[in-house]
Amino acid sequence: MRCWLKTEEMALEELMQRLNAVSQCADEIMHQDIIPIYAADIQDQLKKQFAYLSGGRGGDGCPVITFPDYPAFSEIPEKEFQNVLTYLTSIPSLRDAGIGFILVIDRRQDKWTSVKASILRIAASFPGNLQLVLVLRPTGFFHRALSDIAFKFNKDEFKMKVPIIMLGSVSELQGYIDKTQLTEDLGGTLDYCHNRWLSRRTAIEGFAQKVKQTAQILQSFGTELAETELPNDVQSTSSLLATHTEKKDKMKEDIRLAVEQGDDILGSITKPVTENPEYKLNQDQLDNQTTVERLLAQLHETETAFDEFWIKHQQKLEQCLRLRNFEQNFREVKAALDIVSERLSAFTDVGNSCSHVEHILKDLANFEEKSCETIARARMLASEGDAFIQSNHYAVDSIIPKCSELHHLCDAFTTETERRRNLLNKSLELHGLLEKSMKWCDEGIYLLASQPVDKCQSQDGAESALQEIEKFLDTGAGNKIKELNKIYREYAHILNEDLKEHVQKVFQKQESMEEMFQKRQVSLKKLAAKQTRPVQPVAPRPEAFVKSPCTSPGLQREYVSNSEGSALRRVNYRKGKSEMTELHQSRGGSTMDDEENLAVLRQHVINELIETERAYVEELLCVLEGYAAEMDNPLMAHLISPELQNKKDILFGNMEEIYHFHNRIFLRELENYIEYPELVGRCFLDQMKDFQIYEKYCQNKPRSESLWRQFSDSVFFQECQRKLDHKLSLDSYLLKPVQRITKYQLLLKEMLKYSKNCEGAEDLQEALTSILGILKAVNDSMHQIAITGYDGNLNELGKLLMQGSFNVWTDHKKGHSKVKDLARFKPMQRHLFLHEKAVLFCKKREENGEGYEKAPSYSYKHSLNMAAVGITENVKGDAKKFEIWYNAREEVYIIQAPTPEVKATWVNEIRKVLTSQLQACREASQHRTLEQTQSLPLPTSSCTSPSRNHIRNTKKLEERKADLASLEGYGTTVAPKCPEKGKASPTSPDKKAKRHEVVSDPTPFGLRGWAKTSHSLDVSEENDGWSSAEDPLNSSDAEEEGGGGGGELKLTPGKYTVVTDYEKGISEEFTVKSGDLVQLIREGEDGLWYVKNLSTGREGWIPANNLLMLIGNSKSAQSLSSSESGTASSTLSTSSSCSDSCNASSTSFSDIKG
Repeated sequence: MRCWLKTEEMALEELMQRLNAVSQCADEIMHQDIIPIYAADIQDQLKKQFAYLSGGRGGDGCPVITFPDYPAFSEIPEKEFQNVLTYLTSIPSLRDAGIGFILVIDRRQDKWTSVKASILRIAASFPGNLQLVLVLRPTGFFHRALSDIAFKFNKDEFKMKVPIIMLGSVSELQGYIDKTQLTEDLGGTLDYCHNRWLSRRTAIEGFAQKVKQTAQILQSFGTELAETELPNDVQSTSSLLATHTEKKDKMKEDIRLAVEQGDDILGSITKPVTENPEYKLNQDQLDNQTTVERLLAQLHETETAFDEFWIKHQQKLEQCLRLRNFEQNFREVKAALDIVSERLSAFTDVGNSCSHVEHILKDLANFEEKSCETIARARMLASEGDAFIQSNHYAVDSIIPKCSELHHLCDAFTTETERRRNLLNKSLELHGLLEKSMKWCDEGIYLLASQPVDKCQSQDGAESALQEIEKFLDTGAGNKIKELNKIYREYAHILNEDLKEHVQKVFQKQESMEEMFQKRQVSLKKLAAKQTRPVQPVAPRPEAFVKSPCTSPGLQREYVSNSEGSALRRVNYRKGKSEMTELHQSRGGSTMDDEENLAVLRQHVINELIETERAYVEELLCVLEGYAAEMDNPLMAHLISPELQNKKDILFGNMEEIYHFHNRIFLRELENYIEYPELVGRCFLDQMKDFQIYEKYCQNKPRSESLWRQFSDSVFFQECQRKLDHKLSLDSYLLKPVQRITKYQLLLKEMLKYSKNCEGAEDLQEALTSILGILKAVNDSMHQIAITGYDGNLNELGKLLMQGSFNVWTDHKKGHSKVKDLARFKPMQRHLFLHEKAVLFCKKREENGEGYEKAPSYSYKHSLNMAAVGITENVKGDAKKFEIWYNAREEVYIIQAPTPEVKATWVNEIRKVLTSQLQACREASQHRTLEQTQSLPLPTSSCTSPSRNHIRNTKKLEERKADLASLEGYGTTVAPKCPEKGKASPTSPDKKAKRHEVVSDPTPFGLRGWAKTSHSLDVSEENDGWSSAEDPLNSSDAEEEGGGGGGELKLTPGKYTVVTDYEKGISEEFTVKSGDLVQLIREGEDGLWYVKNLSTGREGWIPANNLLMLIGNSKSAQSLSSSESGTASSTLSTSSSCSDSCNASSTSFSDIKG
């Protein structure tokens, strides 16, 4: 920098010297340094032509100044006269002027007095040296004679140091001055034009002034350039360089114009010679030519000096601009290198599995690839700085440290990247050893679990099993971890706490497996070393064996237990006591092996669950970082089409929420159960609420699928897939959450299969049920969101319980008969949605498209309030049909399910809803009744008949409860009509109803009372709908065919399925639950039946009316002909309904005799 400043100062000083020389030289050329008078300043005085310099010369080269005859000579002001003479004497060269001037005074037409005055004035004012004065005296005789006489006598008055010669004619004048040096008015041949001379002198002097001004301007400009402070940024430096260049170009243009001006003047001077080569310039013309040429030379010198200075100044500015660019690039590169180094420092994770380490290595490789551009730019910038240094840049002191820093940062990044890669490769190597050891342990455990216990009882079988074990143990040399301390030493630089703990667990697992092998070897060696006639268990029955190789670990437990049972049952009791003891020892070993195998299988399941969970979390992270985050990356924005922008939430849904749940919570919780796999159900139950986030993801999946189909060919997705090195496209990974939530129930089933006798079996079962419930809710919600046209809020209808497609017929009491007939025979395709408070009828509409775009939509048609709905479970002629009726059968819908199983599921679910409403009504009634009556103790259940006292008390209690349901017996009770449709009236004893309904109020609390009257239905009303006469098994209640007398229903002994829980038996130990199979054994006194629960094996007494409630509402309730009942048979059909407008509850059954 200092060197440059010194050079700059030297260049400016040299420029100033050269330009000063040009200015001085211009003054010297024009003699302005002596007499600073310009023709332009006295142009009017020179135009008077009372004196002129014609360019003629005397014999010795003296300049000739001519004073022509000028009548007003005496009137010329002294100042003007002095200026003209001074200017004319300054024109010739100093050499010629030093010889002296010849004055030619032409006074031929003047008087002597005027001649005398002129001579005296010239002699007094002439500023130069005089060599000779030639006077042409007046030509008149008198004045001529007078001038001769007067000159002789008054010669001394002329105070001139040179002789004055009076001439009478021009011929005499030519004796002193050659004719060629005299103008035409003096009889000579010299070509002279005063105006031309004046304009040329003005031009030459103007050009000289231009040259001087140009030099002065260049001096000022050079000083300005040299004193300008260099900017500190690129933009200002570029602007300064452009400004200076613009000014330089203007200066160059001015110099060019000045040169053209000088060339024009020179051309006008030499024009006569150019036109006529024989023409000879006079001395003044030659002097003018020399003057202009010298001025042009000075002008060229000025231009050359400025050009040299400008080159140095421009170089300085360009170096400054390059320096500022270098500094700016350095700041950018330094910031980029800092970011790269910071990101590189984040690669601290050494991974928790081979796949994880490989993923990190791939990320590191991708990061290194992305960082290559930054590193290459940094190295290129450092090379550029080195080039500046080599070219002796003026700011070398500033460039060298920056280049050194760039080289250091690049080398440090390369070194650190290589170190990280080596660490990860070492981690990959360690995880490879660990996974190889774990795989070997798993194979060994599976080998132990797959060895058949029955075959190992023989000597050959035991030896064969021993050989398998020894052969397998031989493979451990290249698979197992030999020395734990050696691992610690070799991989000390990558072993963090988690990894060290993982190594310890793997080593412990390996030791545990080897210990299991040692125990198995000991057992097998004992069996192989038995006496010659060992106890051989009899082969079990063929059906107890799995003939094909065991492909599923779930088969092992059943297989072992069967073989053990066969061995125990078929043992040869004639063998000695010692043989029996050995057999028991063998049995004990088999049982222990069985439990050991189940533990191994449970460990397999938990390992698979955790490993797949880790892989799942990694895949989610990969998608979020490799796709979702890249959609916000400005560097990738140009690859994203405008239609795809701001659509990230649609494409990925709440995947980020799912990732955070699994990564931060669920995976960590799962890892806590790796040593206690049978308890993993608790983990699922604790986090079950969080799994509901999958419902939101699945509901968004159609929109995501549609968006993906539109932009699957986007360059953005292809570039992201290339960077991630994925073989599958994004849509495959967007399906991962759906696949994962369905995978859990499979793993839970497997775990439950191997944990039935373990502590956490109930939790596993509950977790499995909950997961299946979530899957069902997700599936149902996918259909529910496709409902269109429903005005209300679907959430107000309660939980969605079922949904499915059915054929539907309608049979309404109101409406045109033709419409009703058409509705009977032409089914409608309807998709039903069963909610807790309503059932919706929709029309399914298939959509065109692919994937989720092809998913159907459901057009809402109508809905039924569950508070006013009843069902009939069986419809004559089709086991797949059932009825849903509304408002006392004003509207009847015959529903045909795809299969009987679907029908049974729907009927059962609807019954649960109606039963819950009916139960609410009954509880309200019982609560009110119990307030008025004192409850009686129930008899204790036993194998014999209970005491009559207790039976009688129980009977009275049950009768009080039954009074609410019927006033005149089971056969005569019907549901009352709705109050708004007419007032209630007592039913006559002779009027019997053929159709009965079970009605309950959905709002049991706050009831004013239960109606205690019954109504018979009008015959015309019954025949208007689906009457009992038409189809006794299709009616909402069964009909009485026995003649009309109302009596108690007699149950028939047989087997029945319980449809509701019952915990109010005579004995506290005797309870039945929904789904239990019970057998009615015999009827006791006071309306009690002796019942056996075939599911639990317990027996007890149950009141008949309670028994009717337990089995009467079941779709599977059936009467079986038994040895005790002879030919008696019974068929039970039920119907239940709840209505908002009815405040009564009743139950009726019909006994149909075969």
